[in-house]
Amino acid sequence: MTAPPVIKPHKYRPGTVALRKIRKYQKTFELLLKKAAFRRLSKEVMDSEKVQPKKGVVTYFAEEAYDALQEAAKARYLVKMCEEANLYAIHAKRVTLMESDWALMLKLRHGEWRFPVKEGPGKYVV
Repeated sequence: MTAPPVIKPHKYRPGTVALRKIRKYQKTFELLLKKAAFRRLSKEVMDSEKVQPKKGVVTYFAEEAYDALQEAAKARYLVKMCEEANLYAIHAKRVTLMESDWALMLKLRHGEWRFPVKEGPGKYVV
């Protein structure tokens, strides 16, 4: 009596799943940042003294205004960061973005490293 044949799970070629995810996110209109968190941040910025010098002045935004502001912030900031990190990967003769590309991009943009460094078990330092 022979053993039944072992069926291997299907494995996609490298990059196929990544391209499928890219197409999926390009088709959707989902926001990358949560609405409530972005709304709190924008209210905090609007309540700062730099934007509203008069105390007691209350600014209200329509729901559509928050959505438009969030889309604009995503398009200008996050997409620009991805493009810059991709340029660093291409400069290193790679196609895949790595954490080092993001770290280099943040270093050149902000002047400091942003990724946490692990010191010991469970201890991270920024």
